[in-house]
Amino acid sequence: MLEKLLNHFRSDLAVDLGTANTAIYLVGEGLVLNEPSVVAVGREGGKILSGGCAVGHLAKQMEGRTPERIEVVRPLRDGVVADFELCEAMLHYFFRKSRRPGKRLRPRVLLGVPGCITPVEKRAAFNSVLRAGAGRVWIMTKAQAAAIGVGLPIAEPTASMVCRIGGGTTEAAVMSLADSVAAESIRTGGDAMDRAIVDYFRRQYALRIGPATAERLKIDVGSAYPPEEERSVELSGMDAVSGLPRRTTITSEEVRRALADPLQAIIEAITSTLDRCGPELASDLMQNGLVLCGGGALLRRIDRFIGERTGLPVRLAAEPLTAVAKGLAVCMEDFRRWRGWMRSSEEDV
Repeated sequence: MLEKLLNHFRSDLAVDLGTANTAIYLVGEGLVLNEPSVVAVGREGGKILSGGCAVGHLAKQMEGRTPERIEVVRPLRDGVVADFELCEAMLHYFFRKSRRPGKRLRPRVLLGVPGCITPVEKRAAFNSVLRAGAGRVWIMTKAQAAAIGVGLPIAEPTASMVCRIGGGTTEAAVMSLADSVAAESIRTGGDAMDRAIVDYFRRQYALRIGPATAERLKIDVGSAYPPEEERSVELSGMDAVSGLPRRTTITSEEVRRALADPLQAIIEAITSTLDRCGPELASDLMQNGLVLCGGGALLRRIDRFIGERTGLPVRLAAEPLTAVAKGLAVCMEDFRRWRGWMRSSEEDV
């Protein structure tokens, strides 16, 4: 009876705190928030604008268009907390939007973290969530959560593989019998792709473009593998020599060349994971294949690119952007079953 009464006043949250986006599932209701992980602050004083509400979508609309006195900031970089105060303020705002109305207990939170972060970075993420208003916090690696979220049979005696390509990190993991057999996590993701595009056009065309323009270019004409028909688009930027606005026409092939280095790093992470698998597991993976999720997995024909480089059947998850948050929600809903995959402050955090 006491547990049922407590559940009535709880708002358990599954939080995928990402470099580019934050997704939150409210246990029992589903996905309640999916917003950019950005805040708009005043340069003098560093306070969040609009009374603390210039967060997420509102702040994203300001990116690249702010006057000198305003700055749009990402509190996370490469999957880890870079600005503690802004991260806590952003999470506090997101928690307020996600919780059920009325008087509630402080929410219990299951947080997804990259596998490559250090113990110090893990502790920083844990403390930020706690100070943002959580009553209890557990953490789980995003690769594990993604495998659950995309519906892989990870509890069965057969190998399943998932690769999550996020904004700041990429993680590949092979799982069997409800445990991780091999995993690799690197600080390369969608942001690294955007930076590679910016650097390429600065070198090749002496043209300066911003990360937002590079991201749109990646989405509009970018691809990992040659498409059936190459596309071209007019690109606007600033001449690196004269400092004046300039336009040029670029092709999807050039964008693909710009993405070569980050894509190669992702391939190396996947092959490194496969190298640590035994022959029986490798045989299973030839049958079961690899599932892609995360925002970076939406790059055109990246499944074909990875398939040709690894020899595995590759498919895109049905809901790649929310796979991690969905997996975390499944774990919170069946807490006793998945408790062994979680870590809290009293354990290895």
